[in-house]
Amino acid sequence: MQPRLNVVTIAVADLNHSLRFYRDGLGLDTRGIVGTEFQDGAIVFIEMKGGPTLALYPRAALAKDARIAATPPSAAEFSLGHLVRSKEEVDALMRTAAQAGAVITDPAHTRFWGGYSGYFQDPDGHLWEVAWNPAITIVD
Repeated sequence: MQPRLNVVTIAVADLNHSLRFYRDGLGLDTRGIVGTEFQDGAIVFIEMKGGPTLALYPRAALAKDARIAATPPSAAEFSLGHLVRSKEEVDALMRTAAQAGAVITDPAHTRFWGGYSGYFQDPDGHLWEVAWNPAITIVD
């Protein structure tokens, strides 16, 4: 297996609500919901700069597609990270997320590792960390 990650699919309860949060609230670019012509095919793809595609897929459809039992979501299983160029960008994005309806679980502050970050949850409880790391240069 080659060391790459191309798509991160997150299970959502309400595809339209999640689309509004990510597109309208956070300003992420997407064509919207596609695949509605297929049974259990409706999905949202969000192209992320410099990283994998983020896919939003209904929880029941994802479980059915993977042939697993649908289980209750848990925010403690993983987090998605978004690196920015400054502490000010962390604060601005945390404000944007809160205004879009995110739950701030840990307000931005200086971390033991020398960076600055905060955490929020999207409407389905998925955990996001917005971070500035002085050791990493963000290049577009």
